[in-house]
Amino acid sequence: MFRLVASNLIKRSTAVPSRFGGITATARNFTSLEDVMTADDANKLSGYHDIDYTITEDAPVIDAVQKFAAYNIGCLATTDASGNLSGVISERDYISKIALLGRTSKDTTIKQIATPASKLVTAKLEDSIESCMEKMLASDIRHLLLVNDDGELKGMISIKDLVKSVVSKKEKTIKVLSDFALGKGGHFGAE
Repeated sequence: MFRLVASNLIKRSTAVPSRFGGITATARNFTSLEDVMTADDANKLSGYHDIDYTITEDAPVIDAVQKFAAYNIGCLATTDASGNLSGVISERDYISKIALLGRTSKDTTIKQIATPASKLVTAKLEDSIESCMEKMLASDIRHLLLVNDDGELKGMISIKDLVKSVVSKKEKTIKVLSDFALGKGGHFGAE
């Protein structure tokens, strides 16, 4: 669930000269290191991780709406006839471009209302959770597509997934610190 750079607390012993006849004593310093959480970590916790969150851009919008309802999700990645990422369609697109304009979801293709690939905001799997949150807030979006260096779709995360990741990280930190305070070997975490 988390990729750790090192253990949360690293114990270091340092020889310190003593005031009592040159005898050295040992002082312990603890260095705290944060867990490195990435978009890939959030993706593994995501509700999108185990479902098919793609839809062909030539399908009618009703197909996307049915998938939204079936999976209880709010966004799908769109693909062209070759299976390449071509954009994204969300519940917002349906509401603002179909329902409010009096169009029908059976007669409108996804391609007609989806956000095209040229306007997508994406993240890489190795991007930090914080970086993903910044991108989503700056662009006023609730879903972020994860791509590799070649632009191939590798996952999707929602703002909810990022919140779950941050909460999980904080709970783990509290557990490690509590264990340490109780003498349970806090630098390794509870087993």
